Amino acid sequence: MVEEKIKGIVRLMDTDIEGGTKLIKSLIRVNGVKFAMANAVCNYLNLDKNKKIGLFTTEEIKTMENVIKNPQGKLPNWLYNRRKDPETGNDMHLISTDLKLRKEFDIKFMKKIKSYKGMRHASGLPVRGQRTRAHFQKRKNQKRKLKNKNGTSKKIKEKIFNSVPSLAESKDGEGNQIKGFLRP
Repeated sequence: MVEEKIKGIVRLMDTDIEGGTKLIKSLIRVNGVKFAMANAVCNYLNLDKNKKIGLFTTEEIKTMENVIKNPQGKLPNWLYNRRKDPETGNDMHLISTDLKLRKEFDIKFMKKIKSYKGMRHASGLPVRGQRTRAHFQKRKNQKRKLKNKNGTSKKIKEKIFNSVPSLAESKDGEGNQIKGFLRP
């Protein structure tokens, strides 16, 4: 009986994957491929999902990459991660850096046209309708800390307070300071 050697590291779609991982898990590690797509690729090519990725030949890996990059006609449209692209109107499946870049461009476009989602992205607030009363405070607190470290917020308050004479010198006839106009 001849034992096959497992490759140490396999390069799959710009991702380094250890040779000892199962095929289905290694496909999921690729950015833009989730369980449903990985499962469909394995079924389409009649590959064993539990076989180690290091045991596959380079030709088999290239066929897997080809099916993932160009699934048109091979896999159903509902598996693609970008259906009805706004620019072209085509169904496509994006992976790795293409997916990241397209996502960034979409967010920039939403900001440019000043849609509601774009404005929420720009201000660092949740985009999909979550409530903000109790959560999403992290970014708000970071801005406060930055202002207090530099001292800008205190300086601005002092300038405003001192620039308005009615606030700085509000006293009654006897020389006592009027309530409500106390210095901070």
